[in-house]
Amino acid sequence: MSERLDYAKAAPGALQAMLGIETYVRNCGIEHSLLELVKMRASQINKCAYCLDMHSKDARASGETEQRLYVLPAWREAPFYSDRERAALAWTEAVTLISKGDVPDELYGEARRHFSEKELVDLTLAIVGINGWNRFSIPFHTEAGTYQPKGPAKR
Repeated sequence: MSERLDYAKAAPGALQAMLGIETYVRNCGIEHSLLELVKMRASQINKCAYCLDMHSKDARASGETEQRLYVLPAWREAPFYSDRERAALAWTEAVTLISKGDVPDELYGEARRHFSEKELVDLTLAIVGINGWNRFSIPFHTEAGTYQPKGPAKR
């Protein structure tokens, strides 16, 4: 599939706006490893090949295991995700799939058991951000496989 257009060149201001979200999220204090899992899970749901390629590479560069990346679509059945990660992944799915229904009170309560109010807002912004990136990469056919990590990511 060939790229339809380079959205970064077509609208540099839009790219800067998205990078502003990314910069905030990267520095918000939530563990980098958790953010990469969230980005992977949302990108799996949205079927964004470019973002899956990017975030699997970034996660591995940060020390994430192949096992946890491979099993991520079935995280509920796998024993190797923490309760905090499980709460974040459930929140990610609900926010990403918000058009299919409301976020239940039980899910909110579980998320709040593991995240402060600020952390939950920051986590939600991370989900909003990756869904935004997915919505640029998918319709414009950003080419998967071209991304290379710049080195070990911040943990």
